[in-house]
Amino acid sequence: QVQLVESGGGLVQAGGSLRLSCAASGRTFSSYKMRWFRQAPGKEREFVAAIAWSDLNTYYADSVKGRFTISRDNAKNTVYLQMNSLKPEDTAVYYCAADTRPLFSTSSLVNYWGQGTQVTVSS
Repeated sequence: QVQLVESGGGLVQAGGSLRLSCAASGRTFSSYKMRWFRQAPGKEREFVAAIAWSDLNTYYADSVKGRFTISRDNAKNTVYLQMNSLKPEDTAVYYCAADTRPLFSTSSLVNYWGQGTQVTVSS
């Protein structure tokens, strides 16, 4: 089993920045893709960003492209989501996930989920 624990959520004003962390423990594999999803009240869970453990390839949803950056620190088994120019529409619970699917797979059919961390962006 792989355990994922998110942290770094909080309350920020529109235009501000926040960095989320996802610490992985247990068994991990170099072939895994790490992903961030988010779910706002009354909405379905949506894909945000993905990164591979084995290289620096990344993929972003159009809604966050240019504002969010996904990165990793393999030595720490940690994935980050740097969120800049935050908008109220970014308010959601953000979830870290891991799976072995291709990088560009965006569905919620992942192998492992974190518990989520709340991000609230005020006007």
